[in-house]
Amino acid sequence: MNVDQIVSLGPQLADYLDEYADCFGRSEPRGHLTAYVRGQLLDLQRKSVEPMALANGIQPRTLQEFLGTDVWDEERMRDRLQGIVARDHLRDNSIGILDDSGHAKCGQHTACVSRQYCGRTGKVDNCVVTVNLSLASFDTRFRVMLDSEPYLPESWDRDAARRDRARIPDDVRYRPKYDIGLEELDRARQNGVWLSWLTADGWYGQKPKFLAGLQQRQQRFVVEIPCNFRCWSYDPTWAKRAQPPKEARNLARYSRHMMRQAWTRVYLKDTEKGPQVWEAKAMPVWVELEGQVYGPWWLVLARDVTDPREEKYLLSNASAGVPFEVILHVGFARWPIERCLEDEKSELGMSHFEVRKYPSICRHLVLTMVSHLFLARQTRRLRGEKPTDHCLPSSRCHLRVAPHAAAPAGRSVSGIAAASGDCPVLSAPQRRRPHLARENQTPTARTTRHRLEKSSLLQATG
Repeated sequence: MNVDQIVSLGPQLADYLDEYADCFGRSEPRGHLTAYVRGQLLDLQRKSVEPMALANGIQPRTLQEFLGTDVWDEERMRDRLQGIVARDHLRDNSIGILDDSGHAKCGQHTACVSRQYCGRTGKVDNCVVTVNLSLASFDTRFRVMLDSEPYLPESWDRDAARRDRARIPDDVRYRPKYDIGLEELDRARQNGVWLSWLTADGWYGQKPKFLAGLQQRQQRFVVEIPCNFRCWSYDPTWAKRAQPPKEARNLARYSRHMMRQAWTRVYLKDTEKGPQVWEAKAMPVWVELEGQVYGPWWLVLARDVTDPREEKYLLSNASAGVPFEVILHVGFARWPIERCLEDEKSELGMSHFEVRKYPSICRHLVLTMVSHLFLARQTRRLRGEKPTDHCLPSSRCHLRVAPHAAAPAGRSVSGIAAASGDCPVLSAPQRRRPHLARENQTPTARTTRHRLEKSSLLQATG
């Protein structure tokens, strides 16, 4: 950044924070918002209350009271942030990513702290876990956190005295992480953030209630599933004697549909060790969730070209007309939330909170998202990017496809061709490129010639 760009951040920050003015009833806490966000943006070794307050020339107690006892509406601030994202940054084919993250803490008095797996330390540790929903543009160059909520362990839910000391509201009870994720998705929709896609890791993908909840919300998804996830290669509701569902790894390896199909290679990204290239196949499957059969969905088997033993299984409810590389792009697009969490933890002090009360932790998380959205907006502005959706170059089409919005979830998926040799994985109807501007519009297919393009985005390589 040059000097002019640095100087321009002051007015940009003031204008941005003005959008949250109605979250405050008095001017004093409104001024503390500026001090808190400035503190998170400063180059400090630790972004806890005391160093941020001293860097702003105010008493630490001022920011402590701002988090704890000052009267202001953090839920309205979160809703306003999502409204800004919906107004200024929501594009066709925005990808939502759901993940949880641990924040290591000492002691037993911080709200929601417990011995549980902490991704930050890579082991079971004393930590607070948050469930996070982020948004990434389809080209993944713009990414921002939409929601973050502490996970309340069952041990806290049963201890009334401990709850009272931590000021945990009565309506906050133990809920599985996937239930929290679904609630975050609902809140985002209420504020205008309708995600074209949602992806999550294998822990969420193995939960039937989570998958059924996404389908009931007509949310298109591509989630990772464990290899022992069970499904059918046919619709069991039409079979006279349906066999038990088979494990995904057995269907992917031994079904006639997959064995006759050629691998489609996809370029993911460049790494320090060279290009990262995977190859994938797909087949239609049916799954039973909460007593109801859904399908046809897509089962995708992907493996690393350099190490075929490293495999991923993906499940998607994408409809007919969605290009295969789009499903793969979404399925491998979980890294933006890792970058969001890394930026918020290392640059903004997301894990540096030293408050113990539940409301103060929630306020800190919301303020960190406010600071992160400002950074994301300024990064885009200083790069000179226009707020338009980027198109994904297609390996099967010499034109850029814009946008890949396909039919809503719930419609049937055309059969995927049992390819051999160099035949494409998708059937003829799916190789067409639908131009759908919105979720509920009817696709208009167009057929184009094929040739290979290279892109920094995910694309097929052969």
